[in-house]
Amino acid sequence: MAGKTVLLVDDETGLTAVLAKRLASRGLAVSTAASGEEGLAALRGNDDIALVVLDINMPGMDGLETLREMKTLRPDVEALILTGYPSVEAALEGMRLGAYELLSKPIELDALHARVMEALSRNAG
Repeated sequence: MAGKTVLLVDDETGLTAVLAKRLASRGLAVSTAASGEEGLAALRGNDDIALVVLDINMPGMDGLETLREMKTLRPDVEALILTGYPSVEAALEGMRLGAYELLSKPIELDALHARVMEALSRNAG
């Protein structure tokens, strides 16, 4: 998966830092953003981003709005939605907007890593 970066977008910066460190320890290139706006700016500035792991509930631009903008900007980039407040409505809207999967917090690192690798393999080539 060389040359493919995972972007973590979540306003819970402590959680984001831990997930970034743990995913990086498994050989993934990881960037972080603390808001939807920062995430979109990162997408504009880094063509290596192949996957965005995105929280739904963020102040300002929420995750679904970020996903909508992201798919307009970079339709090739895969997205995983990670949320502490999963709902059927959010899952359906996320899938409609092009998310690969909705995952619930807290999430085990092995489960997150497996989903990240699955999503990246969809983006291969």
